[in-house]
Amino acid sequence: MYICICNAIRESELRRKAHHVSGDAEACYAAMGKQPNCGQCLVEADAIVEEERELGFVPAAA
Repeated sequence: MYICICNAIRESELRRKAHHVSGDAEACYAAMGKQPNCGQCLVEADAIVEEERELGFVPAAA
């Protein structure tokens, strides 16, 4: 499923990136070389990143 239509970012890509990036969804987008355009995805994207962290994942320090 696409989380960010503007940047064609899939949920699975965001979840994988959350394992390597500390910070919020915008930080994960930046690590992919992208930035939010319309911003409508950010609430859901932040929830996905938070969900990964609640599962016990702790990203490496940047």
